[in-house]
Amino acid sequence: MASIFTKIIEGEIPCHKIAEDHKFIAFLDINPNAKGHTLCVPKEEVNKLFDLGEQDYLQLMQFSRQVAKALEKTVSCDRIGVSVIGLEVPHVHVHLIPINEMKDMSFQHKIKMTQEELAALAVDIQKNL
Repeated sequence: MASIFTKIIEGEIPCHKIAEDHKFIAFLDINPNAKGHTLCVPKEEVNKLFDLGEQDYLQLMQFSRQVAKALEKTVSCDRIGVSVIGLEVPHVHVHLIPINEMKDMSFQHKIKMTQEELAALAVDIQKNL
């Protein structure tokens, strides 16, 4: 069965897309830890980060870096935190989270954003890519 991320990639489920190329997609998390919380996902459905081929792994990190740089230009923060956990969805994904303090990386700390706010933020981040 396809993961929720595969369904997003295939257009079955909408997202607030930040960036996309032939191998990866980045979109805003709909249940964010902080404003700008973004997921970078390979289009190939692989369960675990280190099961990616070496080239795909390196390219995912390069793609994530580009998105993180745009995030940092768009959202006021001290830095962009990075996390790869993957327990909730069996499809590799890199969390990019604008942070100002340690609690911003806690997946127990969530903020609320409307669909309109997410859509506007996605456009703003895209302008900085």
